[in-house]
Amino acid sequence: MTADEPRPAEADDPTPTPTPTPTPTEAAAEPPADDPRDDRQFGAPGPRLNRRNPFLVGLLGGLGLLTAYGIFLGLRNAASILVLIFVAMFLAIGLNPAVTRLRSWGLPRGLAVTFIALAVVMLLCGGVLALVPPLVTQTGQLIENVPGYIESLQRNEAVRDLVQRYDILNKVQSALDAGTVTNALGGVVGGAKLLFGTIFNVLTVIVLVIYFLAAFDRIKESGYALVPRSRRQRVRLLTDEILGKVGAYMVGAIAIAVLAGVCTWVFAVVVGLAYPFALAVVVAVCDLIPQIGATLGAVIVSLVGLADSLGTGIACIVFFLIYQQIENYLIYPNVMRRSVKVSDVAAVTAALLGVGLFGVLGALVAIPMVAAIQLIAREVVYPSMEDK
Repeated sequence: MTADEPRPAEADDPTPTPTPTPTPTEAAAEPPADDPRDDRQFGAPGPRLNRRNPFLVGLLGGLGLLTAYGIFLGLRNAASILVLIFVAMFLAIGLNPAVTRLRSWGLPRGLAVTFIALAVVMLLCGGVLALVPPLVTQTGQLIENVPGYIESLQRNEAVRDLVQRYDILNKVQSALDAGTVTNALGGVVGGAKLLFGTIFNVLTVIVLVIYFLAAFDRIKESGYALVPRSRRQRVRLLTDEILGKVGAYMVGAIAIAVLAGVCTWVFAVVVGLAYPFALAVVVAVCDLIPQIGATLGAVIVSLVGLADSLGTGIACIVFFLIYQQIENYLIYPNVMRRSVKVSDVAAVTAALLGVGLFGVLGALVAIPMVAAIQLIAREVVYPSMEDK
């Protein structure tokens, strides 16, 4: 081709011209050719809602607050039932090692759970049978003998002046009057509600404990299934160790209660109290109740002693004051250190903090909670700190 010859048309150029690609905005604005919305029968779709719109933010925030408040109301209304469930689960965890031991002897799980449940029911019935007759009989005798005690104290000149000045005799008699006690309990209806409410709560806890013990392995496996598989084995080992410490705590608490009952029986035999074995059972059962149980048992035995004689009652008070100090600061920390492997300072501090924060329920879980925290800190927190 020479310079004088004309160039061929651009249409004959074999190199195709690139077609401009639409931007994402244009592609989203224009539907495909076969899109059924292309006819615009109901109008073109509008833009998405602005998530930063003040109205939308306020609406979602208000709905969140209402939902949170509804959950709070639900938890508050179900607080008593949740407490019973928590106590039943804690007791089931503590009794599960006994079920496991019976299963190792060849018993099926259902039969082992039945045996443990019957043992717990018999223990409760024994405590009630040992508690009610002495309490009713000896309390009535105490009320009848209180004026005589005060009259004998009036022989002391200083005491007689105090009794006459402050009219103690009439005040004590009116305070111990049957009508006053009934009014303090809220009348006959209030006393009946208290009695039947307590019976209902105890039966509910027993039934829940039986159900939890029967389904204990399934509950554990369901909980482990919620953990990622890469961490499941480690979580399983740590959890089993924590549950074992709860069981050890229950064994330690029972050992302390039995020791308290034996000491009470020896003391009652020495001083000549009526119903020594029954009083020992009462003290042992009451000692299983955290924080207030030992005091409750001491009050019952002291009332029986006061009904017998003033000197015997004073001896009972002195005995329990000394024994409770020994139990709280010597026996309890040492037993918990050996069974749960918690230091003396941690055991005493945890018990005091648990009572101060959550009352009896806090005292119930304080020692196992400290043991669990120590285990997690030793196995998880400390190694992660060393790796950083």
